[in-house]
Amino acid sequence: MRVLIIGAAGMLGAKLAAALVARGIGGRPVTALTLADVVAPRAPAGFVGALRTLAVDLAAPGTAAALVERRPEVIFHLAAIVSGEAEADFDKGYAINLDASRALFDAIRAQGPGYCPRLVFTSSTAVFGTPFPAVIGDEFHAAPRSSYGTQKAMTELLLNDYSRRGFLDGVALRLPTICIRPGAPNRAASGFFSNILREPLAGRPAILPVRDSLRHWFASPRAAVGFLERAAAMDTGPLQVDRALNMPGLSATVAEEIEALRRVAGQTAVDLIRVEPDPAIAAIVETWPQRFDTARAHALGFRAEADFDQIIAVHLSDEADARGRPA
Repeated sequence: MRVLIIGAAGMLGAKLAAALVARGIGGRPVTALTLADVVAPRAPAGFVGALRTLAVDLAAPGTAAALVERRPEVIFHLAAIVSGEAEADFDKGYAINLDASRALFDAIRAQGPGYCPRLVFTSSTAVFGTPFPAVIGDEFHAAPRSSYGTQKAMTELLLNDYSRRGFLDGVALRLPTICIRPGAPNRAASGFFSNILREPLAGRPAILPVRDSLRHWFASPRAAVGFLERAAAMDTGPLQVDRALNMPGLSATVAEEIEALRRVAGQTAVDLIRVEPDPAIAAIVETWPQRFDTARAHALGFRAEADFDQIIAVHLSDEADARGRPA
């Protein structure tokens, strides 16, 4: 079982690599693992198979071909320019989120007949834009209102067509906002959803740039890794020509996030949140969907958390495990 993770230095990539080392894919152990990102990813603990950790520019000519030349059976495409940065830097967003994705798909196709890997692509609920109903179902059309969402939607269409033609066996996962993200804040417009919980839990101040009545769609990093694992091993036959799935999640307001924080860590933690409205961030996240009916994904076995108390508990558990591991 040969596996390639592109975007492996990121939070999800690192957690996914550790999960694959521990559990394999569909009951099969991973024997060869290539981890690629713009910086060299860290090797996962305990892996005894063939390992490559590569620092690459996915947008550079020849990079995609080099990544797939060993014909990995499963490819996880997690690499992306995040939402806020894709909006601020138009050229960079398209170069990585769209052009590099097509280069990857074409590199797979260039391997010729007999090679059709499972390709799991992390898309986003940002492919949907206003106006949308209170609850978005599986048949609702993609009409993004951001450059990031547009780039993800275009890559989904390419994935559908390349899968239809038999060049690859693709699954696109429209991930909820992942919360609580560990580590330092990034440039994602959605970053504050994690910051207002993670930082106060650690005794640090956090900034809330939007109204607390804003409703959004969430899942934990642990749930997201579970989505990726399931997509790698599932029977894609039921997907037919539509390879994009809305992932299960939790619909909650910012105020509900803060109430969960109060229940877990008390008013002292809540008092560390400072309201500083940011119209640029609000303009992006206000166009994102708030609630989904994910019957299609549920029927295929995908699951997420039911409330923010669970999401906070997952974060505290995973962070405690991370601190307990040797460096």
